[in-house]
Amino acid sequence: MAAARLKITVAENAGFCAGVKRAIDIAVSTAREHGSAYTLGKLAHNARVTRFLESNNVFAAEDLDDYLRKTSSVKGRPPAVIRSHGVGKDVYGQLAAGGFAFADATCPWVKRLHRVVAEYSEKGYGVVIAGDREHPEVAGVIGHISGGVDCFTFNSPEELEKSAAGNVKLRQNALILVSQTTFNKRKWRDCVNFFKKHCTNAEIFDTMCSATIERQEEARRLARQNDLMVVAGDRESSNSRKLREICEQYCETLFVENAEDLDISKIKSLLSGKRDFKIGITAGASVPAETIKEVHGIMGEEFKAAAPEQEIDFMAEVDRTFQKIYTGKRVKAYVVAVNKTEAVVDIGTKHSGYIPADEIGGAPGTTPDMVVSPGDEIECIITSINDAEGIVNLSKKKVDAAHGFEKLSAAYHEGVVLEGTVTAVVTGGVIITFEGTRVFIPASHSGVPKSGKLEELLRKSVKFKVIEINEQRSRVVGSVKAASRQEIDALRAKFWDEISVGKQFCGEVKSIESYGVFVDLGGVDGMVHLSELTWQRVKHPREIVSVGDKLDVFVKSYDPEKKRVSLCAKKPDENPWTKFTGEYFIGDTVKAKVVNITPFGAFAQIIPGIDGLIHISQISRQRVKNVGQELTLGQEIEAKITEIDAEKERVSISIKALLEELDPQPDDEGYAADESEAVPEGEAVPEGEAAPESEAVPEGEAADESEAADESESS
Repeated sequence: MAAARLKITVAENAGFCAGVKRAIDIAVSTAREHGSAYTLGKLAHNARVTRFLESNNVFAAEDLDDYLRKTSSVKGRPPAVIRSHGVGKDVYGQLAAGGFAFADATCPWVKRLHRVVAEYSEKGYGVVIAGDREHPEVAGVIGHISGGVDCFTFNSPEELEKSAAGNVKLRQNALILVSQTTFNKRKWRDCVNFFKKHCTNAEIFDTMCSATIERQEEARRLARQNDLMVVAGDRESSNSRKLREICEQYCETLFVENAEDLDISKIKSLLSGKRDFKIGITAGASVPAETIKEVHGIMGEEFKAAAPEQEIDFMAEVDRTFQKIYTGKRVKAYVVAVNKTEAVVDIGTKHSGYIPADEIGGAPGTTPDMVVSPGDEIECIITSINDAEGIVNLSKKKVDAAHGFEKLSAAYHEGVVLEGTVTAVVTGGVIITFEGTRVFIPASHSGVPKSGKLEELLRKSVKFKVIEINEQRSRVVGSVKAASRQEIDALRAKFWDEISVGKQFCGEVKSIESYGVFVDLGGVDGMVHLSELTWQRVKHPREIVSVGDKLDVFVKSYDPEKKRVSLCAKKPDENPWTKFTGEYFIGDTVKAKVVNITPFGAFAQIIPGIDGLIHISQISRQRVKNVGQELTLGQEIEAKITEIDAEKERVSISIKALLEELDPQPDDEGYAADESEAVPEGEAVPEGEAAPESEAVPEGEAADESEAADESESS
């Protein structure tokens, strides 16, 4: 054993919790003021604490009746002290009715539990308590439930399931679920899961003490890491017994009330033959630092580990871990529990911390449980301290606002664009909330036209730029318009730096003209001529696009000096001429639909985007003087392909040629195509089709449109 390497670790959260420390302070100060005091029940389940209290004239009575008996003959009757476990409201009533002086040392966590059950039971909610019904804390909680409502208690998930199976009220009635402040965290989690699943008409309040949760989690972690755990605590202490239960799940565990209870022989037996051995020490909430140090010291002596050799100041030791606080102090807070009305936090003092809903921060309409979660570490400012009740009120919103103002100030000096949510419409403008800080946006800087309504911005996230800041008054003025202008300028500069012929964009159609459409490419507008819009034959762009449509385009050409961009929306792989020349040949018979009639013939669609010309001389075997008398729009016809002009992308088809092939009869005597009936050069494209390039928008008109667009952007 002598060769074994031994390591002893003491839990950081071992010993007095804030509630016990506070109760001892109140009891001792009350006794000093009045000569003596009597607690209603043991203040702490620990013999050493009891001796310390008695040495300071603080004595224990079993209950109120015992207190009245023990103090009946004492002159001036010493005041009563309500211990940290709390009592029912009937005890408060009897003390007040008898005119007996008393000091209330109820733990703030227990006080909160009393308020919750009192408030909801008055509304008719049944109360379900996770905890030991015989424990004084649970008995006190039950004493705050309004008469006439149902109350159920259980001490394990299994007991809850058993009760729910045979009790319809647990499944159907309006209920609240709360826990004893020292309940086992793992058991609580299982109970909550069952409750959510089977008791749907219920409100759940996490009322476990943060110190208890931290103590249990640390004990679990140490038990996993060590070969032996020593748990110091009184056998009557509920939280100490739970620590033992947790540790026993993972390693050998010794439960001692003091250093004299240590079974050194058993520890030596466990060490025997081990090269390395690790021991962890934890303690219940009623165990003073003296006991923990003595346990560590004896083990250090026995196993030649370092042990402290100094006098121990009882009250100095219990004060050691608690930081000093004051109103206005900025502190780190650990979120223990949260609901729709408040967040409960631990700030490392003997107080219980609360952040009400209106101090939690976040967007308007959000509740605390939407902003923070148990386990979060947040920064807060202390707004008030109630030492009598052990309560500290805090604000997360004030810290957020301070941080937000710092960021706004930096953004003002750096010219950075920020983003915030419009939370209110006020006289002359709107309010944007940025990380908890209000920013005023004048109406003239909102980006909303004079004819528009500022209410349209409400609850929307917008980008803005800080244009004025007053640090003394904490006043910030911003501009949505300036941010938009800066963003557009940046987009334009980037666009002209990166543009190239063939580059593809997905733009938004901003305006439509008869000759084409203007597309927003991200700060710059480009034009798609009608002839570059589609392979189909259309008379007006509105036949296929609308303002606001997304359009895939690529750059045909651009002029950085004139700020003009020509675009094409036609996809090369969708060119109908490519498909046509790959599938159709001269001499093929095709089915086509008449789409246009002219004096010199008709055009019929062979496939979408490809129309064939039927010359007047090729409509019939007889002479035709009026095309409209032979063919009608929409008519389906069959014809033979007689010519394909690949260079000009033109097709000629003939009904007459197909008829002659089917029935070789001579034509009308002397019938021949008159030269005057040939297709006039200028009329090769049917009326209403896309204009050839020579008929594109005059240069001056395009410039006007582009300049108009530029002018509207700059404004």
